[in-house]
Amino acid sequence: MTYTDEQAASTPEQAVKTAEHRVGLRLHRPVRVLIVAVFVGFLLLKRTFWQPDTLFLVLVVGGGVLGLTRQMLVRFAPLMGVLIIYDWMRGWADQINTTVHFLPQLNADKWLFGGTVPTVWLQEHLWHGHVSWYDFFFFGLYLMHFLLPVVVCLLLWRWRPQYFWPFQWAIVGTSLAAVVTFAAFPAAPPWMAVDKNLITGQFIRVSGAVAQAMGVRDYSAVYQAISPNNVAAIPSLHSAYPLIACVFLIVAFGWKRMAWTAIYPLAMWFGVVYLGEHYVVDVILGAAYALAGCWLSLRLYQRWVKRTRRPSDITAVRSRVAAAVSRWRPVSPPTDGSEDVAAEATLEMSQLSEGAPDNTA
Repeated sequence: MTYTDEQAASTPEQAVKTAEHRVGLRLHRPVRVLIVAVFVGFLLLKRTFWQPDTLFLVLVVGGGVLGLTRQMLVRFAPLMGVLIIYDWMRGWADQINTTVHFLPQLNADKWLFGGTVPTVWLQEHLWHGHVSWYDFFFFGLYLMHFLLPVVVCLLLWRWRPQYFWPFQWAIVGTSLAAVVTFAAFPAAPPWMAVDKNLITGQFIRVSGAVAQAMGVRDYSAVYQAISPNNVAAIPSLHSAYPLIACVFLIVAFGWKRMAWTAIYPLAMWFGVVYLGEHYVVDVILGAAYALAGCWLSLRLYQRWVKRTRRPSDITAVRSRVAAAVSRWRPVSPPTDGSEDVAAEATLEMSQLSEGAPDNTA
């Protein structure tokens, strides 16, 4: 009998991974990497923004190259489907409630910082009339809003699969809660408040300046395509997603290994305020939504694990009870069939001695 890889796997998850690995070996590694790199490079040259539908296409192509199309669809179709629906829902959330709020978040920032608007203060110190290297850095983080959660999903799927679904639950739950908030409380970002002359002092929409430096001529049209709801500022999901990613990476791999990932949410929080896309209070509320989503998803995961383990626990208890009861029952000695053979031999001898015909011939 051939000893297969699936038989060598100690768990069903390991067997699935072994099978997936074997299927993925149809193409050599350099060829697979080259195909994916060419596809991603084409998207970058076309200046395609990393929206959920684009990411889903990348995952399907990558899964096909690696021989993991079915696994990619099963694992990522729910998340990408919900994110696409979320992207669509936030586009009409402002149509449900047309009362846009400009002052509450602005006044909250002034109260937190002694009458100073943080975005204005940061730009007075960091914006020098031209685009700098850190402007590209913060704008790059801002554009990778949907990309980095998918990257974290891939990491968890590969090395910590038990946290793969809880991470997705946290992202999806936080997104849906944010959509409800967008509809109940449409909130304008700082750059819209400037258009209404509610913010004085040095202010420029740095995102637009960086986009122009990258060759994007009509950033307003592009922004409308990637963010169809201009008043979906509270809570800031640009602040929530990085924190969710950081929390799950630390929980999955440990604080010592992943403490450095805290740079990601901190840089994003700083960047969205400096770019003029969010107030500090937007960031705080986004972080609160993120922590609530992480806590709830991990709690649900723990309850689900206990429920799936319960049948095996009940089976173990039943086997112990059966073993205890069997001690009080009379047990007949087991037979291996030798007694039956001896009885048949005795019967044949008695038949021969009585002159009975031998039917064995």
